[in-house]
Amino acid sequence: MFSENTKKAGCIEVICGSMFSGKTEELIRRIRRAKFANLKIEIFKPTIDTRFSDEDVVSHDFHKIPCHAVKDPKEMLKIADDVQVVGIDEAQFYDMSLVDVAQELANRGIRVIIAGLDMDYLGKPFGPMPYLMAIAEDVRKVHAICVKCGALANYSHRLVNDDELVVLGEKEAYEPLCRDCFNKAMEKQDNPEYSGD
Repeated sequence: MFSENTKKAGCIEVICGSMFSGKTEELIRRIRRAKFANLKIEIFKPTIDTRFSDEDVVSHDFHKIPCHAVKDPKEMLKIADDVQVVGIDEAQFYDMSLVDVAQELANRGIRVIIAGLDMDYLGKPFGPMPYLMAIAEDVRKVHAICVKCGALANYSHRLVNDDELVVLGEKEAYEPLCRDCFNKAMEKQDNPEYSGD
């Protein structure tokens, strides 16, 4: 795992995985550790993420930490000069400008911790996440548990009938599935007569 040293060396850390895998929980854990080290912190999330709170980053276990909700990633560059750690949750909802923003923050000597879905509901790379993973010094992929078979899950299967890329929801709208169960579920959606055998 990535070293949590406090010297003035910028870096990008990415926490990724499916829904219900503990991404936000891990982001909050790392931010709290930085707070224990008395580091100056700023935390951001997209304005679109209003599921639990408008002014907090909140995990599925309802652990929370105050944040700034911003629409444009460039707003993150307006932080104070003494900030040492920046946390960003739900990064997949931002546009590609987040990649340059993360690079600029890290180049200023800031530790940038980013959490987000690596794949969308179709199993395709999601928004800026693959680019952030490519430029990061550290990438940690976390997994949920497949609700069908109990294997490690890394897919977020959408349960509601909606073709929009972004559909906010929790357990009523998504379930974590392993590769095999996800492929069977997608085949069944495309072909209702498919038996799954």
